[in-house]
Amino acid sequence: MKKFRKIIFWCHLPVGALAGVVILIMCVTGVLLSYEKQITSWADTRGYRSAPPTAGAQHLPIENLIAKARETRGAMPTAITLKSDPEAPAEIAFGRESTLFANPYTGVILGEGSQKTRAFFRTVTDWHRWLGAKGDNRSVARAITGACNLGFLFLVMSGFYLWWPRNWNLKAVRNVTWFRRGLPSKARDFNWHNVIGFWSAGPLFIVVLSAVVISYTWAGNLVYRIVGETPPAPRANQPPANRDNAAQPTFENLNSAWTRAEQQVSDWKSISLQLPAAAAAPLTFNIDRGTGGQPQKRAQLVLDRATGNVVRWEPFSSYTRGRQLRSILRFAHTGEVVGVVGQTIAGLVSTGGAVLVITGLALAIRRLRAWLGRRSKWSQPSAIHVSEPIPNSAGD
Repeated sequence: MKKFRKIIFWCHLPVGALAGVVILIMCVTGVLLSYEKQITSWADTRGYRSAPPTAGAQHLPIENLIAKARETRGAMPTAITLKSDPEAPAEIAFGRESTLFANPYTGVILGEGSQKTRAFFRTVTDWHRWLGAKGDNRSVARAITGACNLGFLFLVMSGFYLWWPRNWNLKAVRNVTWFRRGLPSKARDFNWHNVIGFWSAGPLFIVVLSAVVISYTWAGNLVYRIVGETPPAPRANQPPANRDNAAQPTFENLNSAWTRAEQQVSDWKSISLQLPAAAAAPLTFNIDRGTGGQPQKRAQLVLDRATGNVVRWEPFSSYTRGRQLRSILRFAHTGEVVGVVGQTIAGLVSTGGAVLVITGLALAIRRLRAWLGRRSKWSQPSAIHVSEPIPNSAGD
C-alpha cells in the first residue's frame, strides 16, 4: 500500500503542475458565475417593476405585447416570457443579444436589459469555457479545458485518497480535517491543501464530473449507457430561422394558446413562448416551476398552431432515466439543480479549488527547488585533502 500511495502521489503531482493554471482560471471564473442568473435578473429589472393597476388585473394579450416590442425595435422578437410574480415585467427577447422589458398590463416598453452586466458575464463565461479564445481558436481552447477537467477529476479522486489519514487517531484526523495556526509557510500550505481538499472532495467531485460530461460527447453518452440506454443521435446544425420582417407571419390569437399553457401547470413560476418563424409552425412553451436551473421542475408544451390541440407534453417525469440524469448533471455543475443552496456550495468549493491549486503549486515549487538544490550540491566537485579521512558510503 505504501508503494501504491507513492505511485498515486507521483501521478497527482505532475498532473496538478501541468493543469494547475487552467484549473485555477476555471475555478475563479466559476466563482464569479455562481449567481449569474440572480445578478443579471436584478440588474435587468431593478427599475422595471410593474405593479398591476388594480387588484386581480390581467396582462395584455400576448400578441399586443409582441406588437409593441416589434414596433419599438423594428424587428420580430424570438421569444416572450411572463412570470407569475404580478409585479415582474414581461421579457421580450430578440435572439441572445438583446431583451426588452415591458409593462405587461399597459404594453409600455420600460427599457432594455443591463448590457454591462450581460457583457461582463459573457466575458467571464468565455474565459471559463474557452480561456478567452475567439473564433476558430475556441476549438483548441475547448480541447485544453476539457483535458484539464479530466485532470481535475483525477486530482480530486487521487487527492482524497492521499488526504485520507494513514493512522486513525485524533491527531492524524485533526491534521487533515481542521486548520492549524502558527505553522511555517510550507506546513501551512500543506495543512490548507489537505483540509480544504478533505471538505471539498464530495461536492467538488460532482462539479468536476459534470464538467467532464459537458466537455465530452463520449462522457455524455456514457451517462445513458450506464443506465442501459442508447445515447440519442447528435442534433444536426440547423440554419437560423428567417425572420425578415417582410415575410413575417401574423401572431393573432396567441392569447388562447398562452391561457392553455397556464392551465397546464397550476403552480408555474415562468412561461416562455418561442415565437415560430412560420405561421403554420407549432407553438412551443417552456413552463418552469423552479428557479430556471432545475430541470426536474421544467416541462415543455407544444400546441398545434391552428387547432390549439396538444402536440407534445414533456414533463421531466416523462424523460428516460438517462435523459433525466444527463439533465441533472448539466445543472449540478453550477449547483442550480438544488437552488440557491446548491449554487452557494458550488461557489464555495470552486473557491476551495482555487486555493487547492495555489497551495498545490506552492508545494510543488518548493519540492522542485529542493530537488534542484540537492542536484546542484551533488554535481559540485569536492576537493579531498590527504590529511582528511575519506567518508564511507554511509556517511552524510
